[in-house]
Amino acid sequence: MASKKYSYLAGALCLLASYGFAQTTGTTGTGYDVADSSVVPSRRMPQQTEFMNGTYNFPAKPKSQWEIGVKAGMFNISGDVSSVPSYGVGAHIRKAFGYVFSARLEYMQGIGKGLNWQRSTNYSSNVAWADRYRANSQPIFYNYKTVVHDVSLEGIASLNNILFNKAQNKTSIYVLAGIGGMIFDAQVNALNDKGTAPANPFDTALRYNFASVAQGTYKTRKDTRKALRDMMDDTYETQAESENNRRPTLFGQTFRPVGHLGGGIAFKLNKKFNLAIEDRVTFTGDDLLDGQRWAEQAPGNPVLTPSSDIYNHLTVGLNMNIGAKSVEPLWWVNPLDYVYSEVRNPRLMRLPKPVLPDSDGDGITDQFDQEQTPAGCPVDSHGVSRDTDGDGVPDCRDKELVTPTVCQPVDADGVGKCPCPDSCGTMMKGNDCATTLGPLPSVTFSGNSVAVSSDARSLLASVGARMRNNPECKVVVVGYCASSKQQQQRSWDRVNAVINYLVEKEGISADRFIFQYGQEGGDCNTVDLRGAATGEEGPTNVPAPHPNLRGRK
Repeated sequence: MASKKYSYLAGALCLLASYGFAQTTGTTGTGYDVADSSVVPSRRMPQQTEFMNGTYNFPAKPKSQWEIGVKAGMFNISGDVSSVPSYGVGAHIRKAFGYVFSARLEYMQGIGKGLNWQRSTNYSSNVAWADRYRANSQPIFYNYKTVVHDVSLEGIASLNNILFNKAQNKTSIYVLAGIGGMIFDAQVNALNDKGTAPANPFDTALRYNFASVAQGTYKTRKDTRKALRDMMDDTYETQAESENNRRPTLFGQTFRPVGHLGGGIAFKLNKKFNLAIEDRVTFTGDDLLDGQRWAEQAPGNPVLTPSSDIYNHLTVGLNMNIGAKSVEPLWWVNPLDYVYSEVRNPRLMRLPKPVLPDSDGDGITDQFDQEQTPAGCPVDSHGVSRDTDGDGVPDCRDKELVTPTVCQPVDADGVGKCPCPDSCGTMMKGNDCATTLGPLPSVTFSGNSVAVSSDARSLLASVGARMRNNPECKVVVVGYCASSKQQQQRSWDRVNAVINYLVEKEGISADRFIFQYGQEGGDCNTVDLRGAATGEEGPTNVPAPHPNLRGRK
């Protein structure tokens, strides 16, 4: 019957474990959000405030959940009488004080049984047997049934939740040590009386015929114990030897302070439940848990036991986390998770502003500057001095800003060989940029592309040359179509690509362009360029209308 109960319990635990693992497969626990102040207790809020303001390096410790659990498993007493399989149950409540250390209050009830397979005859000092059998003349087989109640406070150290290579473990390995108190009551099965106290303790009708087993042909431990079980009832009617007259008692039973050592491993099923396998050894300081003070090396050869009895509890338990507005118990949380996440993707870290050197002060950092430019000389995006007319004399020293090609080469001041009219270097009075620059080419894009093709680059090179020869002129760059978000963004992307090419590759200042996109009356795949009319103004740059739809080159 007992084996069936254990089978049902094991099956239920396996079913629950499989359900829990199925729920968590493919998920990753990554601790908690250190910026979430709702899980910080009020007494730690000053530290959390300093942390969020960047004046303190460490976040406040969050509130963590309590754990409650139940367990059941094998219980046995190690003493002078050989133990046989028996069981124990328990329950606990546990709270974390840090990421490594936690404390647990636990109650345990164990029912330990024992049965020697070797006979004994020298039991005159044990009143539980001496009052019923004649020592040295009648063999007996020591046995006992002891009920233990144990309450203890234990400290638990987690060994594997501080991780360097992943965010969280699915298992928690721990060791424990604790102190507490226990009471016990030991009984022996000395008579076949089904619990009735005999009027005459030497009534042979109530005694077991242990001699039939002791003198039988049973040679193995298994055969001897089977014969004894077949003969004996299960009443345990006789009080075992005890020291209640010399030891403190509680509820009429012997009380002893105890100490524990143990360890275990817990398997996380989900954020609420975990399954734990644990073994705990208890040191009692008492030699009568098994109802026997003496052990026999051989029948009739008693020796005083050199040590006190201990008991062991090997269990499987189901634990549940409880608590609102709090994180998981801290022994499941890796404190390094926050540190690694901030190093990888800074969110709360205060980063200094980057300082990029610019030796010549032209606005282009040394990393990208292709020329150390004299102070006051305008440069292009590569840090090279502008030379609008391409005569080899930078604009900052060119006294004839626009020298026609036919008048070049020029002297050291940038003045050509041809006489320079009064309007040299400026746009002819009365002419707007559309007239001065003349017709400008259009740039065609294919499909959904926003990249400037090699054919378009040669066209834009001619536009760049005209603009360099007419530094007072602005150019309007126009894209078309706006019937959908995709068309609006594509039109913006193409206008932006044309302007960026002229700025980056042709060295034209970005403030010389007027940005227009999503216009009506043109080809959706074409960007037109034209000289600005007199007094025409417009934005040189426009934010992307739908950044999440930006096209790739």
